[in-house]
Amino acid sequence: MYNKVIMVGNLTRDVELRYLPSGSALATLGLASNRRYKKQDGSQGEEVCFIDVKLFGRAAEVANQYLHKGSKVLIEGRLTLESWTDQSGTKKSKHTITAESMQMLDGKASTSTEDTPYTPYESNYSAPPSHAYTPKENAQGGINAPKYEQNIPEINIDEDEIPF
Repeated sequence: MYNKVIMVGNLTRDVELRYLPSGSALATLGLASNRRYKKQDGSQGEEVCFIDVKLFGRAAEVANQYLHKGSKVLIEGRLTLESWTDQSGTKKSKHTITAESMQMLDGKASTSTEDTPYTPYESNYSAPPSHAYTPKENAQGGINAPKYEQNIPEINIDEDEIPF
């Protein structure tokens, strides 16, 4: 089975940080992600998905330090189902995202006119993308416009092997 969620959205409330008995940090945040689409009659429609996210360890502490209501983040994780019984004895449940990595997408708030983006924080290491930026120097020692390398595999298929 495969359970992977990637969601970009804005925080609906400030980060709630607490520490587990083991000493590990746990941050809970609300995330809203919207989708715009065109209806059959041609008008614009919009749907919003609200979901709670749980971050653990250093990622939880970083989120608490830098994020606030309205901050834009990218969350990668897995979908989990939480179940409980409320005070009246009714069984309740909801889906949440248990985050494996987080990237802050807002520009860093600064007093200068320069808007420097946050360095993304990820709780686990991942290799750089295959389209990594590689600047090239020109003859005068300066750097030309950025060149992107793409590692696109070449596929050799005979007409007899095409499945459709």
